[in-house]
Amino acid sequence: MHESPDDRVLRQLAEAVLFEGLSDAPVNAVPGDGSLHWRLGGRHFRASGTLGPFGRPRLSGPVEVAVEDGWQAARLADLVEALPAAPEHRERLLAELRQTVALCRWNAATLPGRERRGLPFAALDSALGEGHPYHPCFKARTGFSLDDHAAYGPEAGQAFRLAWLALPRGSVQSSLPGEEDAFWRAILGPDWDGLAERLGAAGHSPASHALVPLHPWQMHHLAGEEPWRSRLADGTAVALGTAGPRYRASQSLRTLHACDDPRAPNVKLSLSVVSTSSLRILDPAFVLTAPALSDWLARIVAGDPHLSGMTLLREFAAMIADRDGRVAAIWRESPVLAPGEAALPLNALSAAEPDGRSFVAPWLDRYGLAPWLARLVEVAVLPVWHLLVAHGVALEAHGQNMILVHRDGWPERVMCRDFHESAEYAPDFLRDVPPVPDLGAIDPAHAGPPDDRFHAMRAAATLAELVTDSLFVFNLSEITHRLARRHGLDEAGFWDGLGRRLRRHAAEHGLTDRLARLEVMEPRLRVEALLARKLGLGAAHGSHLAPNALFPSSLPLLRTGS
Repeated sequence: MHESPDDRVLRQLAEAVLFEGLSDAPVNAVPGDGSLHWRLGGRHFRASGTLGPFGRPRLSGPVEVAVEDGWQAARLADLVEALPAAPEHRERLLAELRQTVALCRWNAATLPGRERRGLPFAALDSALGEGHPYHPCFKARTGFSLDDHAAYGPEAGQAFRLAWLALPRGSVQSSLPGEEDAFWRAILGPDWDGLAERLGAAGHSPASHALVPLHPWQMHHLAGEEPWRSRLADGTAVALGTAGPRYRASQSLRTLHACDDPRAPNVKLSLSVVSTSSLRILDPAFVLTAPALSDWLARIVAGDPHLSGMTLLREFAAMIADRDGRVAAIWRESPVLAPGEAALPLNALSAAEPDGRSFVAPWLDRYGLAPWLARLVEVAVLPVWHLLVAHGVALEAHGQNMILVHRDGWPERVMCRDFHESAEYAPDFLRDVPPVPDLGAIDPAHAGPPDDRFHAMRAAATLAELVTDSLFVFNLSEITHRLARRHGLDEAGFWDGLGRRLRRHAAEHGLTDRLARLEVMEPRLRVEALLARKLGLGAAHGSHLAPNALFPSSLPLLRTGS
């Protein structure tokens, strides 16, 4: 059944409220009624739905609010105004939710539905416009107008060139693979000479000034505000215009695919836009260390034959100006495929096509649900899990960070990407890895003992939360939810079986003791509270406990009854 943008945003907001325990009391699942009831801010709400794996509420009907003479359809404002947060946080959230609705409406009215199964990887990545399946602000893009959305949103697929800024060399730091001139010639081709000529016309040279690429929206945005307006006016910063290859936005908005050569690297740029939970600049503490971290991770994977089906797309170059994160770039390898292979971001597996069928439906028809899903686990899930348990390294393996390589829909191998902020390790849990790079020598922010702020975690259990959150609670569960609704999957049985498969993996590789140290087979898992964080509810609400679908004796945390 088609779901309007208004209904979807309201549904995801209600699901997040319930999952993160923000209601006044635990949710009630009324027997025989098929609905969930909850109280929030003194008001009574309900919606048809069930509790899925990990206690994720899955609402299937409209959200309603109690009034004096019965029930009526709830509005976004009804739910937001009842949230336990400061007024300014509620107002900001409501504005982002309304922006999400507006952009979704524009997409629906402007962009024709199209078959996506046959698209090459980069085009498919951009065409997956569904957005985050859990976060209610999945398309807020605060700072984008509708014109910006049409020009730079991935859904419209418009091509554009990067803007270039020249700055005194003392204000720019970089981590490049080899000589700078060779790097720019590889990235820009003959346009490198053209940019050098423009720089010379402004009275400078590559010896005195460094070049930094910007997203064209970011260039326009910064040019209108201090201190960049003054720096451009007095010549301290020189805008050189656009140049280089054409790019299109990926589904992550600030990571761009090269349009004309699928083998050319991606570039990830700062954007002063709020999307889902975060301002999408590049955190300055994680920019320059990205290449060293990527190289280390790639060496770990290359050194373990059990990870031969896993590829890491390295972040091989980075630069930043002024260390405020608003002018920065990271270049990343693009997927390389063998003849007959195709690739897709893992979140495509939970998508539906314009004909109403699941994206994966033809593959399930061809191979069967059980064999195909078992193969997906072996190819995509176990490598990430093995990296964690065997080596003590966690990747934030959510749906758009994992790339499934397949042949005619049959899973073959997995690629992972985007490590600079999210890959983690616990020093006392590392095993069979090359020496950890001295990230503190690259950026002093990383110096000192582990404190859970950067890549080094103090405990293995903390490390494990990144994987269980991203890989299971907010990634694989979306795939199994669709397979249960549309293809008859016994969802609870699948998760119980996956838990047994993870235990068997540990036994097969002599990792049972290490698995125990991760504390992931407890009845409850700690999960990041994405909505509570956005509402500024503080560290005490930064995470919550959820029933562990991987553990057969998990107990539901949400009260049921009449």
